[in-house]
Amino acid sequence: MIVDIFEEEQRIHNEAVARTEASIDDYKKLTKQYGRLLKQLRRSTRIADRTTINLHDSNIDLTDKVNYDALTGIYNRRFMEENLALQLKSLSRSGAYLSVLMLDIDYFKKYNDTYGHSEGDSCLKSVAAVLEGCVKRKPDDFVARYGGEEFAVIMPYTDDSGARYIAEQILESIRAQNIPHKLNEAAGCIVTISIGGTTSAVDHKQKGADYLKRADEALYLSKNNGRNQYTFKNFKEEE
Repeated sequence: MIVDIFEEEQRIHNEAVARTEASIDDYKKLTKQYGRLLKQLRRSTRIADRTTINLHDSNIDLTDKVNYDALTGIYNRRFMEENLALQLKSLSRSGAYLSVLMLDIDYFKKYNDTYGHSEGDSCLKSVAAVLEGCVKRKPDDFVARYGGEEFAVIMPYTDDSGARYIAEQILESIRAQNIPHKLNEAAGCIVTISIGGTTSAVDHKQKGADYLKRADEALYLSKNNGRNQYTFKNFKEEE
């Protein structure tokens, strides 16, 4: 449409140049045609602006859907795995530490069976908000929903003692919410979590799946030993 407008404008101009004499009526006609073309141009510009804004909003919305968990609003597993791979490449250059925590809500199936899935969703949101509050060094440190009632915390440049401190903070903060859970066998009728963690100086041979596997193994130990606690497992390249 805009191309057509400029072509019409050029045609009017060429007609005016080709004439050696022009009456007042001719100039009035040309002026009227220019006015019409200007209105069309303004309308086309407004349409183009609205289209640009809509595309920008759509791109933001698409990014949210791709990277964030729809229920809790924190990062999803896809983003976590991609970001973890990038972190490993960066950290391996300097041999800096990386710590990974895996977390699971204790007896969450019993929670859903007792209170219903709507309350279960509210519980997941509350736990996600607490985890976000405990992770201070953003955006390097971040929390993601790994799946179901399981979450992950990724902490680059964090050694073993720093990761254990965060794990303890998370345990205490979740307990402090006092979310009722009368069938929780791990604690006094409130929601608790179990945590597994691992820490290592990063080298180029390591993969994100290695860290997640060690942290998940440590999480299993926490759950097997009574839940409502954290356990760390040393990172080994071969096991």
